[in-house]
Amino acid sequence: MQVRRGPDRRVVLGLHRSRHERRLLTGALDLGVTALDTSTNYLDFRSHQVLARTAGDLLPKFTVSTKVGYFQEPDGAEHSLDPTRLYSAVEEAAKNLGREPDMVFLHNPEDSLRKAVPHHKDLLAAACTALDDAKAKGLCGAWGVASWDPSPVLSVVDLTVPRPSVLMVRAGLLVGARTLAAADNLINAWNLGCGDVWGMSPFGGSTSASVWDRLDPRLFLRDDRRLSRVQAAFRVAYHLPRVGSIAVGTDEPTHLGELVGALAGQVEERTVQEYRKLLRDRSRDHSA
Repeated sequence: MQVRRGPDRRVVLGLHRSRHERRLLTGALDLGVTALDTSTNYLDFRSHQVLARTAGDLLPKFTVSTKVGYFQEPDGAEHSLDPTRLYSAVEEAAKNLGREPDMVFLHNPEDSLRKAVPHHKDLLAAACTALDDAKAKGLCGAWGVASWDPSPVLSVVDLTVPRPSVLMVRAGLLVGARTLAAADNLINAWNLGCGDVWGMSPFGGSTSASVWDRLDPRLFLRDDRRLSRVQAAFRVAYHLPRVGSIAVGTDEPTHLGELVGALAGQVEERTVQEYRKLLRDRSRDHSA
């Protein structure tokens, strides 16, 4: 008989590319994974409806985060920071989920910011204000920003842009020096603590990529032989940049259990700092 674990918010079950199967959600709960992350555009814009239909009774056991910013159009997905559309998307998310989400992220605002020069600062401020209003009206518990490339966001953040409760950025050994530096600077600009920052894509897309055969992430651990390479890569991701939680996708409860087990590993901070310095030096050499 499997022993049910207590809740551990450091692991967030991400539903990107997931089949949204009920067994995955029940398996997550058994492992103590009680945070669930999805988006309006996941599963071909059907994620919320499918979750409500297949696991509506389980959703109250999770803290649920979702994302708004992509909209379904006849010729494909369209990104928008229009505040009216964003506010309506939060309303629709709550309706389709059958409950208000605990967190709503502004999804990849850089997709629109790159096209909005010279008015991108006003655009971001208006978008964040719309989510702030949605929170004030009780449509969500909190709001945040999820950014795949935080550099364009960092370039326009000032006091006119409302501060999010949480920032989600890429994390892990495959994050480049430029993206890592931008994430660190954005965290500082918004004065966010470690617990206010989430990581995503800790394996750069796949645990079966050849890079994990060539790179042994256990070099970053104090007890380097207790965990597998995949487990070690996941554990180190909490330090690149420093995050309190990581959203990770899988359709297999067994794999999720391995990642939860990785949290017992101890990261050697000095090795992480040496790696960061190598990244910075290499980045400077390439830009010279």
